[in-house]
Amino acid sequence: MILKILFVIAIILQFFAVGVAIKLTRVTKYNSSWMLLTLGFILMAVMRLVEFLPYVSTVKPQDYREIFVWGGVITSLAFAIGVFMIQKIFKYMKKVEDSRRLTEKMFLNTIIQTEEKERKRFAKDLHDGLGPLLSSVKMSVSSLSQMKHDESSREIVENTEIVINEAIKSLKEISDNLSPHILNNFGLVRALNNFTNKINITKTIRINLLTELKDERFDDNVEVVLYRVICELINNTIKHAQAKKINISLNKDGEYLNIVYKDDGKGFDVDNVINQPASSGMGFSNIYSRINSLKGEINIESEHKKGTLVTIKVLMHDE
Repeated sequence: MILKILFVIAIILQFFAVGVAIKLTRVTKYNSSWMLLTLGFILMAVMRLVEFLPYVSTVKPQDYREIFVWGGVITSLAFAIGVFMIQKIFKYMKKVEDSRRLTEKMFLNTIIQTEEKERKRFAKDLHDGLGPLLSSVKMSVSSLSQMKHDESSREIVENTEIVINEAIKSLKEISDNLSPHILNNFGLVRALNNFTNKINITKTIRINLLTELKDERFDDNVEVVLYRVICELINNTIKHAQAKKINISLNKDGEYLNIVYKDDGKGFDVDNVINQPASSGMGFSNIYSRINSLKGEINIESEHKKGTLVTIKVLMHDE
């Protein structure tokens, strides 16, 4: 009785396996190796069913002995050939995965390049459009200041000149932030030094940039991505971490660039922050996307009152 129950369970499981195998046939794009394996599962299920016939009918095992032998031979061949050919499935899966990663990389690169083009266009429009206008106004006000005025008029002219100078300075800073000419002309290290020096002048936080690199240039995409990522990390620290110091190291290791970013801020819950959308504040999803576009590696560690450590590793030259 127990054997009979086990037989029924085995047959049910066998036909369930057949159903799954047939369902996966479409997923494997009707690959010949999987179809052979599916045939093997079907034959095994039929053989189990035939083996069960003596328990429910007067059929004797010897009545179907030759059929059973042939079924076993065909089943063995189907499994043997299917397993031998199954490497085609793995090659197909690898091909699909490689294609997906390539498409994802191209998509991310397109977004980043489009964003940078718009930044450059906007920066150029500001510089070439508003710049000359403000310079003309400054010249007119300078000429006006040379004339004789009463005390109140002179004060107005002097204040106007100060405001125009501040406007020109702000316009230059905005233009540089949108598309830093130092990055385009002199490379990553000079651009980062320029950015960190401007922040150090304010004395709100101390940034130490340590690197053995000098004026070495890398692919434009690598330089732009790393510059944007490091600037984003610095802005996050200034806005959220209440830190007093940031240490950044940038060095080569074979074909890779290694970046270690460390602040002494209040820290945060990494899992919660990373899963937040980019618009919610710290924008780590943008940082991950940019590093992924270079097929790089990024790791973020942070604990409450223990600061934040970010390590980044990317190829020096984009593939």
